[in-house]
Amino acid sequence: MCTTPGVHPSVRVEGLWVAYRGTVIEAAGGVVWRTSPAGEPEVLIVHRPHRDDWSLPKGKRRRRESAPACALREVHEETGFRCVLGRELSPSCYVDRKGRVKRVRYWSMETSAGTFLPNDEVDEIRWVAVGSLHHVLSYDRDLVVVHSLDPLPVSVGVR
Repeated sequence: MCTTPGVHPSVRVEGLWVAYRGTVIEAAGGVVWRTSPAGEPEVLIVHRPHRDDWSLPKGKRRRRESAPACALREVHEETGFRCVLGRELSPSCYVDRKGRVKRVRYWSMETSAGTFLPNDEVDEIRWVAVGSLHHVLSYDRDLVVVHSLDPLPVSVGVR
């Protein structure tokens, strides 16, 4: 688990405690899920062409923006979907391509409206069965976040 936001003398990154005197980049995102027609849970993942990777939708927090508001905004910007916020999941800490520590807080989400349109950040989305995510996701840390949904949410009723 990550330590508190801001400047840290040390942070836990990918399972290791490391000395870090810089500012931690704060971000937020969502594990957008649904139940497939076969009754299996699926998670929405995004393809970012500039990195050529598959990951969970997420992005950096704006100044004075709350983490939940950032998560909803970023999911909407990247996927076109408006979502309903669920419970907070496990955060993820890692060192980004620029050598900075990045802390991402995630929430469980369900779509309420919207349509995906390819954009500069995301050119493709996929709904993937939870059991198949390890074949598609580019980062193991995203699997850890998805598995923090366990027990997987179950939809009740008809929408």
